[in-house]
Amino acid sequence: YSCGFLVLLMYVSMGHTMWGWPLPSFFDGNPMAVGLVQMLLTIIIAVINRDFFINGFKGLVHGAPNMDTLVALGSSAAFAYSLYALFAMTACYTVGEAAHAAHYLHEMYFESSAMILTLITVGKTLEAHSKGRTTDALKGLLQLSPKTAVVIRDGAELEIPAAEVKTGDIFVVRPGDSLPADGVVVDGHSAVDESALTGESLPVEKSVGDTVSAATVNTSGFLRCEATHVGQDTALSGIIKMVSDAAATKAPIAKLADKVSGIFVPTVIVIAVVTAVVWILCGATFGFALARAVSVLVISCPCALGLATPVAVMVGSGVGAKNGILFKTAAALEEAGRIDTVVLDKTGTVTTGCPVVSGVYTADGVSERELLESAASLEKMSEHPLAKAIMSKADEMGIETADVTDFTALPGNGLTAILSDSPLSGGNLKFTETRASVSKEMRTLVDELSKMGQTPLLFTKDGRLLGIISVADAIKADSKKAVSELKRMGIRIVMLTGDNENTARVIGDAVGIDEVIAGVLPDGKEAVVRDLKSHGKVAMVGDGINDAPALTRADLGLAIGAGTDVAIDAADVVLMKSSLSDVSAAIRLGRAALRNIRENLFWAFVYNCVGIPLAAGAFTALLGWELNPMFGAAAMSLSSFCVVTNALRLNFVDVHSAKRDKKKKSNNKKEKKTMEKTLKIEGMMCAHCEAHVKKALEALDGVVSAEASHEKGTAVVTLNVDVSNEALKAAVEEAGYKVL
Repeated sequence: YSCGFLVLLMYVSMGHTMWGWPLPSFFDGNPMAVGLVQMLLTIIIAVINRDFFINGFKGLVHGAPNMDTLVALGSSAAFAYSLYALFAMTACYTVGEAAHAAHYLHEMYFESSAMILTLITVGKTLEAHSKGRTTDALKGLLQLSPKTAVVIRDGAELEIPAAEVKTGDIFVVRPGDSLPADGVVVDGHSAVDESALTGESLPVEKSVGDTVSAATVNTSGFLRCEATHVGQDTALSGIIKMVSDAAATKAPIAKLADKVSGIFVPTVIVIAVVTAVVWILCGATFGFALARAVSVLVISCPCALGLATPVAVMVGSGVGAKNGILFKTAAALEEAGRIDTVVLDKTGTVTTGCPVVSGVYTADGVSERELLESAASLEKMSEHPLAKAIMSKADEMGIETADVTDFTALPGNGLTAILSDSPLSGGNLKFTETRASVSKEMRTLVDELSKMGQTPLLFTKDGRLLGIISVADAIKADSKKAVSELKRMGIRIVMLTGDNENTARVIGDAVGIDEVIAGVLPDGKEAVVRDLKSHGKVAMVGDGINDAPALTRADLGLAIGAGTDVAIDAADVVLMKSSLSDVSAAIRLGRAALRNIRENLFWAFVYNCVGIPLAAGAFTALLGWELNPMFGAAAMSLSSFCVVTNALRLNFVDVHSAKRDKKKKSNNKKEKKTMEKTLKIEGMMCAHCEAHVKKALEALDGVVSAEASHEKGTAVVTLNVDVSNEALKAAVEEAGYKVL
C-alpha cells in the first residue's frame, strides 16, 4: 500500500512540479491544491507506517533511541518543514501574492517524508517474510514419536497411548513400527533404522541385550523390549530440549546502525538546537535560524543509514536465491561473512547417504558375473539398503536375476535361499564361516575392507565361497573440491559424525579433511559445536534430524536441501542443490555482502559528517555557502541513491568463483600440533613402567611425545595427526598394561 501511495505522491510532487507532468484541470493555477494533495498522501503513508512513530518516539522518551527513532525523526522533520511551507503559501494568498505562492511548492519535502517510511518498510517486510521458524523444527521432532504403543500386561497385548508407557513396561514392536520409548531388547532379532537419531543410513542389527531408542523404526524382525526411559527422559526428548534451548540462547546480530543510533539521534537533535540558538544570538531572524535547524534534521535523515544494511541484504539474498542458496534472515547473510570454522556432517552431506558397491572380489575359479548374479538373486528378496546397493550394481551391468525359494533373513547374520536346488547364503564373516570354508587371504581382505570403512558381504553357493562384495557410502562428486575451496578461504574444517572412526577417517582422508570427530550422538554434536564457538564463528552443515541441535547451536546452520524437514527448519541457510560447493559459495556471498554493508555505512556516515555542518551554516560566514532545505533533501536522496547503487553491485558477484578469495593460512596445522589425548592406564607401578608405556606410545606414527605417570595412572599423548583410540590402546596393552 505504501508503495502505491508513494508513486502517486512522487507523480504529483516531482513529476508535475519539476517536470510539468499533466494533472486534472482543477489543479491548473492552484498550487495550494497540489500542496494539499501531497500532504494528504503523506499522512496516509504515515498512518500505514505508524509503528515507526510509536516505537521511535517511545524509545526516545525512554532514553533508548533506535532505528525507528531515526526514521520517525527524519520523516517528522521533513513533514513539519513542508507543513510550514504550506502555511506560508496560505499567507501569500492573504496578502494578494498568489504568484509567489507557487514558489513554496519547491520548499515542500512531503515526498522525502513518505519515501523514508516506505523504503525502510519494504526492507523490513522482505526480511520478516524470510525469518526462520524454529517452532516448526520442534513440531517435526515431536511428530517422530508414535501415538500408540503395544505393551504386554497380564500376559496379553494391550494397545495404549504412547504417553502412558511406564518404565519397566514390556512393549512389542513389529516390522515397520516406531519404538515408543527407549529400552533394552529382551526377545527377538531385527534391524533398526536409527537415522532419526544418528543420521546414519544403514540399519543397526539388534538382538537380546541391545539398547533401542524412541522414534527409531523397526525394519524387519519382531522385537520385545523393556522400557528404560519414557516421556521427557528419552533420547528424542533430549534432542527437542536442546533445539529449544539453543534457539533461546542464539542472539540476533545487532545492526551497526542500531548501535550508533543511541549516539547519533541525540547528537543530531543537540546540533539542530545549538544551530538555531547560535544563529539567533548572532542576530539572524527566527525564520532563518529555524530553517538552519530544520536543514540539519532533514540532511541528517537516516534514509541512507537505514538503507545501508537492508538493501545490501535484499540484493545479497536475491543473488543467493538465484544460485540455490536460501538465507532465511538478514542476520544469516551477515553471519556467513564472518565464519572461520565449518563443521560438516558426514552422511548425506560429504557423502550421498546411499550405499553403493565399492568392490567385487571373487574367489578362485569364480567370475565376477557369476558372483553378482548369485548375490543379486539372493538380495532381491531383501529390503535392506545393502541389498539395494547390490541390485543397483547388477542392473548397471545388465545382469538378470533368477528366482529363489525358501528365502530366510537371519537378523544380525545374513540371508539364505535355494537357487535351482543349490543353497545360497550371504552375510558377515562369522555367519559365512558356518556355511563354507573361508581362506586366510579372504579373512585378511575382510579385515582390510572393514578398516577402510566398507561393509564386506560374503556369498556362498553349494557350500563354496563365491567371493566378497564390499558396500560403502559414496562420496559426493564435489565434496573434495568444496573442502579444497574452504581451505583456500582460510576456513578450518571439522567433520562430525555418528559413524565409527575407521569409516569416518577414510572419508575424511579421501576429501582432504584433517580434523575428524567420530562416534558422536546428537547431544555430542551440539556440545562439540558449542566448544568450537569459543574459538570463533562456527557454521554447521547437516541434513538429518540428528543434526538439528548442532545446526541451531552454531552461529550459522546450513541445511542440505535434500535433508529432512526438521534440519531445514532448524537451519539459517538452505542449500537447495544439496551441493557441498554451495557452502563456500554462501560464505563468499556473505563476505561480499558484509563488505558492501560496511561500504554503505561508511559513505552514509561521511555524507552526514559533511552535510550536517553545511546545513548548520558553518560555511556561511567563510564561503557564503548556505544550504536550502530543498537541496538538503536532494543531497539526502542522492546519498540513498548511492547506497542502493552500491548494493546493486552485489548482483555481479560470482559466488562460485574462487578468484577473489583471500588466501589465509589455515589453522589446521596449529590444531594438529597441539592435539592431546589422555589415557587412563591400570598396572603402572614405578618409573620403569612409565618408561615402558612412554616407549610403546612414542613408537606409533603421529605421536610426538608421551608423558606417563604411575601415580596418576595416566598417559598424556601429544599428536601431530589424529591417531585412533584403538591404536593407542593396542600399543599400551601390547606393553602389558590395561587401558581403562
